[in-house]
Amino acid sequence: MTTVAHVEKLALDLPETQRAILAADLLESLPSVLQDDDDGMAEALARDAILDQDPAAGISLEQLDEQVARHRG
Repeated sequence: MTTVAHVEKLALDLPETQRAILAADLLESLPSVLQDDDDGMAEALARDAILDQDPAAGISLEQLDEQVARHRG
């Protein structure tokens, strides 16, 4: 078994809380280029402003669920 596959198997055998902590630690260890400096706040504020100007630009939770289901195949 390769090292990555072995580590993944061990990680998946951990309780959910420990897996979440491990996942957060691994994501935090990646270069900052993969993260927004403001944790996505600028994007969220821009999208909020769009919805304030045109509420019809949004979709319902049901529509989102349908899109996700279609994407997953």
